[in-house]
Amino acid sequence: MVFMFITAAVLAEICSALPVSGSIYIWAAESAGPKYARFFGFLVAWWACTAWMTFTASNCQTTANYIVSQMAVWEVDFPGGVGNDNIQWRALIWAISEGMLLLSVAINYLPPRLYSGVFKFSVGLMMLDFFLCLIWLPIGVSQTYGFRSAKDVFTMTYNGTGAPAGWNWLLSFLFTAGTLTGFDASGHIAEETQNASVIAAKGILSSAIATGVLGFITTILFLFCTPDLDTVFALDAPQPFVQIYALALGKKASIFMTLIAVLGLIMNTTVAIVASSRLVFAVARDGVLPLSGWIGHIDNKGQPKNAVTVIYIFAAIILCTILPSQVAFTSLVSAGGIPTIAAYGLIALLRLTMTPNHFQSSHFHLGKYAKPFYVSAVLFNALVFAVDISPFEFPVTAETFNFACVIFGAISLFAVVSWFVMPEEKWLKREQVLKALETADHPEERID
Repeated sequence: MVFMFITAAVLAEICSALPVSGSIYIWAAESAGPKYARFFGFLVAWWACTAWMTFTASNCQTTANYIVSQMAVWEVDFPGGVGNDNIQWRALIWAISEGMLLLSVAINYLPPRLYSGVFKFSVGLMMLDFFLCLIWLPIGVSQTYGFRSAKDVFTMTYNGTGAPAGWNWLLSFLFTAGTLTGFDASGHIAEETQNASVIAAKGILSSAIATGVLGFITTILFLFCTPDLDTVFALDAPQPFVQIYALALGKKASIFMTLIAVLGLIMNTTVAIVASSRLVFAVARDGVLPLSGWIGHIDNKGQPKNAVTVIYIFAAIILCTILPSQVAFTSLVSAGGIPTIAAYGLIALLRLTMTPNHFQSSHFHLGKYAKPFYVSAVLFNALVFAVDISPFEFPVTAETFNFACVIFGAISLFAVVSWFVMPEEKWLKREQVLKALETADHPEERID
């Protein structure tokens, strides 16, 4: 958790100096300095777009899993059985996922004046979910199957991966991978934020701190409230927590908790599309993507609606891979968080080695703590990256191989090819890099 805060501080420092849409790839480019800016800018632009658009698809399937898990609670028979080896079941998951995606995209087409209300409703819903889990769930557990002991929670381990004990423990990072990324989102909408050099950077820090603190509390709570392992392994729903709600609170109460979770996930996807559409818009505006002229267009209200449409098409296509193979879809979405983790670590590494004395105009300048923070962020994100590309089970077979590393390699290859074939005069000229660095180093020329 502390290292996540350190990573957020590294990003907040550069966000404050360069509060622009498409933030993360611009940060990488400027962190690399004039000589290597274009190369690392292309690399992180491809990483970031892939990560955010893939996350959208993954979140929609997660929402679908919550919905269909009620079938397991109420023991509803499904033709062919509940399981990913049943094409009818996969088709159901796919159809619901596509519906959830369409709903989240539709909300993004609403007038911009409504966005504030959407954000506030989203935060309120998530806090309601958090406090219900914090208060209601423990009460239900205490009156039904009972809490796990402190010894179980803090000392018990289970090795179902076949990995060595130490690596088996590190693989637990996979469970929390989604909370270790995404706090750079406020930087992507910096150009639409007043006093962005302060507010956008503060958003990165506050997001990481809120996620870390509340996530830690939730994790400990769930460990105490989870039934014994035999019961957990007997749960057959796509989202086991729906059945845990039913065990602790009752079947009818589990419907309410599932509804809260589903609405929260829909709003989460909606807000993610807001942030990712600004990223895709900025990348297209700078000419990195195919069809950049159309994707980078904004409507008469200043909204990148075409970028939203691109995210919808991309995510909808990814969801279609559920139909032929759940393994294919899982492999694709498992690569979603990896490019973002890689970008976080790369930016810290470039700040440490290439531009350690730049970005002096930042309101969140790290000062004497800069180099220790850069080193810590590099090492932490390298560890998380290694865990995320690791096989989930050992020994490794074709079925247990984690294809995330292959997908990440392919994305990186596309980035290198696009960097090679696109001439400098079309994107991120040396003069632009130098001007941005000068602006970031002199407060009187700050971009806001």
